[in-house]
Amino acid sequence: MGRPGLNRRQLLAGAGGLAVAGSLGFAALGTGADALASGADTRVRYWNLFSGGDGYNMISMLDDFRKEHPDVDVKDSTLQWGTPYYTKLAMAAAGNRAPDLAVMHLGRLTGFSPGRLLDPWDVDLLAKYGVKEADYNPELWKRAVIDGKLYALPLDIHVQLCYYREDVLKKAGLLDGDGRMLQVTSTDEWFDMLKEAKKATKKGLQTLGLHVNDLNIQWWMFVAFYTQLGGTWFDKANAEVTFDTDKATQVLEFLRKHITDGYTISGAADAEQFINGAPFDWEGNWSVPVFDGAKVKYGATPLPPVFGKQATHAESHSFVLPHQEGRGGAANEAAHQLAAYVVQHARKWALGGHIPANMPTLASAAYKKMHPQSEYVSAMNHQATEPKVWFAGSTGLLAQRTGPIVMSSTAGSSRPEAAARRLKGTLAQLLASKNPMDGMTAAQALSGPRHAQGGAVA
Repeated sequence: MGRPGLNRRQLLAGAGGLAVAGSLGFAALGTGADALASGADTRVRYWNLFSGGDGYNMISMLDDFRKEHPDVDVKDSTLQWGTPYYTKLAMAAAGNRAPDLAVMHLGRLTGFSPGRLLDPWDVDLLAKYGVKEADYNPELWKRAVIDGKLYALPLDIHVQLCYYREDVLKKAGLLDGDGRMLQVTSTDEWFDMLKEAKKATKKGLQTLGLHVNDLNIQWWMFVAFYTQLGGTWFDKANAEVTFDTDKATQVLEFLRKHITDGYTISGAADAEQFINGAPFDWEGNWSVPVFDGAKVKYGATPLPPVFGKQATHAESHSFVLPHQEGRGGAANEAAHQLAAYVVQHARKWALGGHIPANMPTLASAAYKKMHPQSEYVSAMNHQATEPKVWFAGSTGLLAQRTGPIVMSSTAGSSRPEAAARRLKGTLAQLLASKNPMDGMTAAQALSGPRHAQGGAVA
């Protein structure tokens, strides 16, 4: 989703999202009379958190499904993005009032108590409707598996990107023979590129949009570049913090340098600056429809591998089955059918900038013609994800606690070395805290009976 007018968080919050989400949420817990009234044989109650452009695309895909499957009545409800959504979903699953199908960020899976608040997918039933493991990037599929069972069906990955203005980079001599941004493999090469781009930039515009005041983007950038350096978070047992403060300091100094060297203006309206001619913007793929709508001639690549290794922060919207007592029957099968349909028809979903998780979709001629989506599809193969702990994932406690620390360093209110130490201390505090979903610390969760067969890989 784009920030100028299409940000799902701002849109819902500004329009009284809680009240709307609440009414829609309770509507999703109906008795089934509306399904009978529609003439359909089966009803699927489906919760999601998509508004703005994503919401439009999802509704269009659901309408396509309805036309092809009139025997299935899809009752979709859009709830408020973020913590309110996950709170409502957990309460519904715990109280046996859960919808048949829901959307969840894959990074949230470990903390959502799979086996108690989530039911596993029937992979044979998914295969019946055309979706199988072979259709997925192996690492993405593995992240959705816990204790040998599939608990999430990825729809996409959404990534942080390096957007670039083709006109400005052409003027600066920074495009290759195919008209794409020249590749860089070190911090020195990156800052040399910024120096040349700045010379070709209109006065009053910054060179790079870094979204200094967005705690989520600052954290996601840190995750990407820390992963490029090979940094780790915890040991395999999730019992000890292995966070490397020296590597963290390198990343924080790198981010800070964009401001001290005059390439980023703290507090600037980054997307608007890019539309007006700023050469670069580091932002999520949800800005693709925003820049398309502004008729900007631009490209987009994964974040540059300035520390020598490809790694771009990635999350994934995934389908899950909230826990229901005695789950099964026609509604459960229809939930599998609906999710499989949307996954296989995700080229329309890619209009929002997301990379479809379904590999046959990515390999299609139609997807390869999509610009700039096809330019950054390689991000699927080098995803930088948050650590696999209960407090991670989109809008999770990890980002809430660490984002402001990274922000303070980038903006200059704290020194990178001090911020790195604070990050390590915060990780230690979170690791020792209890998951409200099951009351266990991360280490206890991995040693308990639910993980006795190999532990979570989500």
